[in-house]
Amino acid sequence: MGLDAVHRYAMIPPGKLLRPLLVLHAALTVGGELGAVLPAAVGIEGAHVGSLLHDDIIDRDTQRRGRAAVHTEFGPAQAVVAGNALFFSWFAALSECGRLGVPADRVERAMAVQAEAGVAICRGAFDELAMRGDLELGVGAYVAMARAKTAVLLAAACRVGATLGGGDAPTTELLGEFGDHLGICFQIRDDVLPYDPIAARAMGKPSDSDVRNRRPTLPVLIAHRRADPKSRAALRHALLDETEPELALCRIRAVLERTGALDTAHAMADDHARRARELLTRLPATANVAHVRALALLTRPAY
Repeated sequence: MGLDAVHRYAMIPPGKLLRPLLVLHAALTVGGELGAVLPAAVGIEGAHVGSLLHDDIIDRDTQRRGRAAVHTEFGPAQAVVAGNALFFSWFAALSECGRLGVPADRVERAMAVQAEAGVAICRGAFDELAMRGDLELGVGAYVAMARAKTAVLLAAACRVGATLGGGDAPTTELLGEFGDHLGICFQIRDDVLPYDPIAARAMGKPSDSDVRNRRPTLPVLIAHRRADPKSRAALRHALLDETEPELALCRIRAVLERTGALDTAHAMADDHARRARELLTRLPATANVAHVRALALLTRPAY
């Protein structure tokens, strides 16, 4: 009942569990014990879900994972409070790792990683709000936002796992860089999904969310930069002035196809995935090969 009911609804059934998988595989890659780091994996999924509760309120999205969003089912105030509690559970989970035998100095270092990541994620979300409607935004500014909004948490998952598992500083840094490239790749692929009619049907959330929120995602920015004046004007009208999101989505898709923006965005995502896999080849010979391979598999598209 109460808060627990909201949390259960929010977290079950789960999503892709990418972030907890990164914590576990990173820890096991460096020789850590599964049982001792498992609470940290649960905690980071809680933090991620908490951010989704808030995102859905900000974006006015009424669906998540194919069903009513938490704020739709329980109310906006309840969703805000439940999200806050999930953020705190991320840190409580580290204390549990300590009780399960992880040395205190490792827990302390992991705590610092989480705290820094939390602030960076909020900064990225704030910057994204400021970028709404800005079609002159450069690709570099977009990547910086995507790094803060998404990649920071994936990098933190790798660093926390490696730290709790006993990895040395160079190995932990390599795994963190892997998570950074994976996160940017993941965000770009997520930005492409609404403009792929087949993939959009499997999203589990409204495909017009970016359009309704006037969000200039990477493929839109690429198209705007390449388009002729007429197509550029159509793109601007669809994103900023069109009152029917579905119609706007169709018009934007047409410009993306004419300019080849989707192919370029896919290529950028694939490049970050390649760079992430290359970092894994630089791990020390003592790394657990099975878990290194599992990390590499996470860079492959899920669609």
